Amino acid sequence: MEMERIVKKFYDGLEEGVLYARKCLECGAIEFPPHYACNTCGYHATEWTTVSGNGMLKSIIMPAPNTARPEIAAIAPYCFGEIELVEGPAINGTVLGITKKKAKELQDKLPLPVKGKITQMDGYKILFFELDE
Repeated sequence: MEMERIVKKFYDGLEEGVLYARKCLECGAIEFPPHYACNTCGYHATEWTTVSGNGMLKSIIMPAPNTARPEIAAIAPYCFGEIELVEGPAINGTVLGITKKKAKELQDKLPLPVKGKITQMDGYKILFFELDE
């Protein structure tokens, strides 16, 4: 297996506005963020692919008050949650624009569609999500 810096390619992709993932050559499962081996079937060979950043928010977890780092507080309000991407993988993500009050309103409506938003933060780009309303 040829080893390469998948973290570098992933972050270079964010700079380009592209979400890179790895696709298993055996079962076709998508690994996002990218991994060298498949977590679904254990096969060792994967190849580069992209994901859309679109998915479904399946849970909402509000951050504890006054625990955010200053650069994270700058994006408030937000919540954390499990997001299942349309391409298959489920990830933990940060969803922007969710207040405590809005979280209570949305809880019974889950799952809800979200879309990825690549944002410049603290000298690099990071993936957040927003409700796709």
